[in-house]
Amino acid sequence: MHESFTALAKSLSDVIWGPFFLIPPLLLTGFYLSVRLRGIQFTKLPRALWLGLVIRREEGAEGDISHFQALMTALAATVGTGNIVGVAGAIAVGGPGALFWMWMTGLVGMATKYSEALLSVKYRTVDERGEQCGGPMVYLAHGIRWAPLGKTLGASFALFAAIASFGIGNMVQSNSVAEAFSGAFHIPHYLTGLIIAVAAGTVILGGIRSIGSFTGAFVPLMIAVYILSCLLILALTWERIPDALALVFEGAFSGTAAVGGFAGATLARAIGKGVARGIFSNESGLGSAGIAAAAAQTREPVSQALVSMTQTFIDTIVVCTLTGLAILTTGSWETGEGGARLTQHAFDVGLSAGFGSQIVAVCLAMFAFSTILGWCYYGEKSVEFLGGPRLVLPFRILYIAATFLGAVYSLDFVWAFAEIMNGLMAVPNLIGLLLLSGVLARETRQFFRR
Repeated sequence: MHESFTALAKSLSDVIWGPFFLIPPLLLTGFYLSVRLRGIQFTKLPRALWLGLVIRREEGAEGDISHFQALMTALAATVGTGNIVGVAGAIAVGGPGALFWMWMTGLVGMATKYSEALLSVKYRTVDERGEQCGGPMVYLAHGIRWAPLGKTLGASFALFAAIASFGIGNMVQSNSVAEAFSGAFHIPHYLTGLIIAVAAGTVILGGIRSIGSFTGAFVPLMIAVYILSCLLILALTWERIPDALALVFEGAFSGTAAVGGFAGATLARAIGKGVARGIFSNESGLGSAGIAAAAAQTREPVSQALVSMTQTFIDTIVVCTLTGLAILTTGSWETGEGGARLTQHAFDVGLSAGFGSQIVAVCLAMFAFSTILGWCYYGEKSVEFLGGPRLVLPFRILYIAATFLGAVYSLDFVWAFAEIMNGLMAVPNLIGLLLLSGVLARETRQFFRR
């Protein structure tokens, strides 16, 4: 019976994340918003990076956490196993050309992420505890003029997000860490799960200010360690970078023929896997990051929207690119490996020091742990929207318990079901972005005029 449900969930997930259901609306919405906002992700990116990484905060503005902490909380949720496992999986199945389509997804996704953050700040409210409450569920409920439609879409998003938080944001993350640590350090799954649950609980029970303070210090370190490791590999294999880039662009438009142990990739696979994994990594269009953006201390929705836009740039254009190039320049993509094992192979070959697998395992643990923290906040705000603040503490306790369970049990069904919930989150969110695109254009235009 369990196998039947798992097979059904996987089939439904493949349909939702396939080329005929969710991917075209996500890409077309991103392209439409890019045009409507006059290519803001290209013209304002330097200013956005300056606001988020240098200025960091607006003194005296309303909100729970700074610009920088909101960005780091959102990055905590998105820079996860997808940047290690997802990129490797896309290249293993779709060939080097999949990396090009991840870039395209990231570029249009920046406009989508900007839009989600702007609306989240503009329509945010203050809850009974005095905390900011925003995100797609709020701007759908309060921004769409026909109230029945807005409330229905908002409640749908909140329900899907709350369920998804236990899967993609929690159990599959702790399971990935347990698997990696078991292989690299021979640590039992239950011990890894216990450590993660205790560590996560210490941060989570303090709420968004605790999460924001922790991610503000932890996430930059986490990303820096991984980026420096990738850059070291590329420095050691620098002469192969031009050939790797040539493979990416050639495979993007022609597919990649079978090479060695590589199974071979068609053009359709390159596009499909590249787009799907790109969206899955940066979450642009799913609406989740808007929940963190709504907590930021800011007077202007556009300011935080610009900062939030850089999240997709860092996640996909920077981190995913470095993973992909490390896999290609070391020749690991031809081994027939997939997932974390493919990235570990690339690090072992590239560093030639025998500890590449351990570095990947540690980075995977940091990425997954940060994702658990970020998605807890997304889940609790969704639950609060549906049932009020009284549900927040029970949710946190249940969420922490699920972290341990995820490490010790097989999660094929949970993974597939969570992917379905992630996809369903995007449906009400995309409808809202299109219906409120006029608000986005007007707010943006007025801000830059001032």
